[in-house]
Amino acid sequence: MDKIKVLIVDDSKLVREILVEILSQFPLITIVGQAEDAFQAREMIKLHSPDVLTLDVEMPKMDGITFLRNLMRLRPMPVVMLSTLTTKGAEVTLEALELGAVDFIAKPKSSDLMGGLTAFNNALFEKIKFASTVDVSSLGKKAREIKKESALSDIDLTHEVIALGASTGGTEALRVVLDAMPADSPPIVITQHIPQSFSLRFAKRLNGTSLMTVHEARDGLELMRGHAYVAPGNMHLKIIELNGKYYCRIDDGPLVNRHKPSVDVMFNSLLGLSKVKVFAGLLTGMGSDGAKSLLSLKEHGHFTLIQDEQTSMVWGMPGVAQSLNAHCREEPLPNVARTLLQQVRGQAKRASFNSSRIKENNVSL
Repeated sequence: MDKIKVLIVDDSKLVREILVEILSQFPLITIVGQAEDAFQAREMIKLHSPDVLTLDVEMPKMDGITFLRNLMRLRPMPVVMLSTLTTKGAEVTLEALELGAVDFIAKPKSSDLMGGLTAFNNALFEKIKFASTVDVSSLGKKAREIKKESALSDIDLTHEVIALGASTGGTEALRVVLDAMPADSPPIVITQHIPQSFSLRFAKRLNGTSLMTVHEARDGLELMRGHAYVAPGNMHLKIIELNGKYYCRIDDGPLVNRHKPSVDVMFNSLLGLSKVKVFAGLLTGMGSDGAKSLLSLKEHGHFTLIQDEQTSMVWGMPGVAQSLNAHCREEPLPNVARTLLQQVRGQAKRASFNSSRIKENNVSL
């Protein structure tokens, strides 16, 4: 396998040296250059044609977001952002992901330096390795042309729930899906692999573009039509039933599939709700989280969907689900919302028809 050519872009000499030391440990990676600002980076890109950039946000002369916007317009390439786990850092990182950055990683803390950075090293390597496989120029073009789906005001949605799981590339994929949903959609529960300091900002960004009301899920929050609930970072989201209504349960359990929140935890919680009809979608993401529980949902008669490989930034989670035959349908991202709502409408019509038949039989008796 050819080595992955990496260009490090960061105004801090110390950070650049740390990244060089870390990445030099991996034989698959070769560092082609270090740039302290966007103008140096532009020249090094022309000279070395790197496969992946690591990019800091706060740089002199031109900030990282402006540079990224220009880069994606003129010479799209995979970018992994180095972010701070602050409110400002979360907002800027989410904007970077919207602009086309493949992934992000939190900058190591001083306490991490004392521990040898082993976890950070491996995570950074995995993110760069996966980023190098992504064709960023082909992603997201059709998705931006999506129109709002028609309203569901004529349908009773007492027990219908849409559940979505995602990881790498999911912040943009989820935005596309929610932006297409009408204001009276069934409640939508969402698990996106995201840090604790990012989830609230992510929910607010979705709320700003969707007709639905989007929340960061809180313990005891009731599922309501026209509302979506994003699992808080570093906590699992489960759905429970109480007196015929459905509520968010926030759980501080152990990691599942190396993640908290975990898609499997959320999907599996829905299996325990006897009256609920689930419409589950597993979107772009690294790893296998959500695949086995998606299969369980299908085996219990629920509708399951995976995002196709062509429109997925990383076809890990949906790819594993496909290998398990855990899906009823495989759809490109622009079709996900429409397909889920078509299934919701179909289920509601069948339920209405069955209810009418029962009433007719009772009358005839």
